[in-house]
Amino acid sequence: METINFTIKQWAEDDRPREKVLSKGKSSLSDAELLAILIGSGSRNETAVELCKRLLNTYNNDLTLLARQGVKELMLFIGIGEAKTVSIIAALELGQRRRMADQLLQDRITCSKDVFELMQPLLGDLDHEEFWVLLLSNSNKINFKLALSKGGMTGIVVDVRLLFKAALDHRATGLILVHNHPSGKLKPSEADISLTKKIREGGKIMDVSLLDHVIVTEFGYYSFADEGIL
Repeated sequence: METINFTIKQWAEDDRPREKVLSKGKSSLSDAELLAILIGSGSRNETAVELCKRLLNTYNNDLTLLARQGVKELMLFIGIGEAKTVSIIAALELGQRRRMADQLLQDRITCSKDVFELMQPLLGDLDHEEFWVLLLSNSNKINFKLALSKGGMTGIVVDVRLLFKAALDHRATGLILVHNHPSGKLKPSEADISLTKKIREGGKIMDVSLLDHVIVTEFGYYSFADEGIL
């Protein structure tokens, strides 16, 4: 028996993604339908929505996991060429940037969770370690945030002199250290603890307080201050 593949134009109007946005609002659409609007068309054998459902299913319907994929990975899917790949990557990046912008509107750090919410979009899904410092004013507002070092999957080297130079340049009275663990493990290493103590002692000399050191993973965080080991 021959299988007939229907295009989106042959669907009931309420089932078409663009029409659903206009008639029911953006929240009525599934992730696959939103992606289908981005890519515009499917292939000879499947609609744009079916194609996007297949794509999402490959990544366990996890948009964060999808956002980690590069051009080469996405173009392996039949029906997704370079233009569609770029559209998907650009849209997911915009989502990340919007989340970061929302966090920056509330730029006063009140607790370790604020640090996690601010830095997780930057560090949470990286496959290598990065070490950042947040430079704070007397009222715990962020004067500046700086990436001090990038490394491999197992460690990084941090130049403490550059850290304190940045603190002085931006007239910071407090600082918060942030780095990620690509392994997903939240427990600090001995090197993490040793570096934290070194920076804390240096801060006492420079009259710059170390307020916290937060380890970020994709789904959680570890705060030295919360754990009482600063």
